[in-house]
Amino acid sequence: MMKIIIAFILTLGIANIAFAQNQYEVLIEGKNEKSLKGIISQEVLLNDTSFRWYADNLKGYTPNASALAGLKKHADSLQLLVFMGTWCEDSHSIIPKFYSLLETSGFSKDKVTLIGVDRAKKTLSHLTEALNITNVPTIIVMKKGKEIGRVVEYGKYGLYDMELGEIIKKLDN
Repeated sequence: MMKIIIAFILTLGIANIAFAQNQYEVLIEGKNEKSLKGIISQEVLLNDTSFRWYADNLKGYTPNASALAGLKKHADSLQLLVFMGTWCEDSHSIIPKFYSLLETSGFSKDKVTLIGVDRAKKTLSHLTEALNITNVPTIIVMKKGKEIGRVVEYGKYGLYDMELGEIIKKLDN
């Protein structure tokens, strides 16, 4: 069952890329708070003035060296499935830095599926329930359709990219 769900998610990501469309709902969950629920993209976050936090949270970020090296080395074999809340302060902090890390490493954004969740941490097609997503952001690292690890919020060290580097480094053993 999990393989079917993962295949479905990857298919959604590929369809998103192939048709260059975002597949999301716009929600107003709080006063002057716009939330996106479904498959979104970095471009949506960059171009929508409701998400000014994106550019603000790039300042002063230096990517973790291990994460950079791992993403470069395994760029052809990894897929990243990322759940975030456009309303979530942790997502506001991590997601812009995450895309900066990808750009610095040369990792293709085509291999990333970004999924927005509402405040109840639900998304379209019950993906959060199927993949046991309880906190956002959650970055799931996949190889050949199988999960090899995930970083939940800031990770166990308080540095999401350090934990991401450790997960990818396991592929070298």
